[in-house]
Amino acid sequence: MEYGSIERTIYVDAAPEIVFDVVSKPEHVQRWWPDEAAYALTPGEPGHIVFGADSKSCSTGDGAKVEQFTVVDVRPPRSFSFRWNHAVGETAAAGNSYLVTFDLTPEGGGTMLRMTESGFRERGWSEVVVAQNHRDHENGWDHFLPQLAPYVASLHVTP
Repeated sequence: MEYGSIERTIYVDAAPEIVFDVVSKPEHVQRWWPDEAAYALTPGEPGHIVFGADSKSCSTGDGAKVEQFTVVDVRPPRSFSFRWNHAVGETAAAGNSYLVTFDLTPEGGGTMLRMTESGFRERGWSEVVVAQNHRDHENGWDHFLPQLAPYVASLHVTP
């Protein structure tokens, strides 16, 4: 099996401008993905996200897990990307972090959202570790991405 990247595509019944805000702004992101999010929508600025701070996380660890988070690119309402999971004090880059990109395309009255996460092989890990991390992230995205569209619907935004 190839463990280079993960890609998921979902349709969201809302305009790209709304979906962009939901996948990029911390106050929205923490409603469907991590339990807490603190970062600026400024490329290169460090921030973090937290899993396990409340019951919505699929984490089963002993307490909260803080992950480093750095915005890479912000192009409303078409694309948002970030790097995450790099060590504290390190600048996020290929080889020490995962790259996640959300590409948004208008479709009908809504938005087709494509999420791609890459960087598994670039970390220098053994095949076993790469496979485990890839599997963990697949499971994570399969858990969290389906929460995005219902969250958008709960916003009661009119087109």
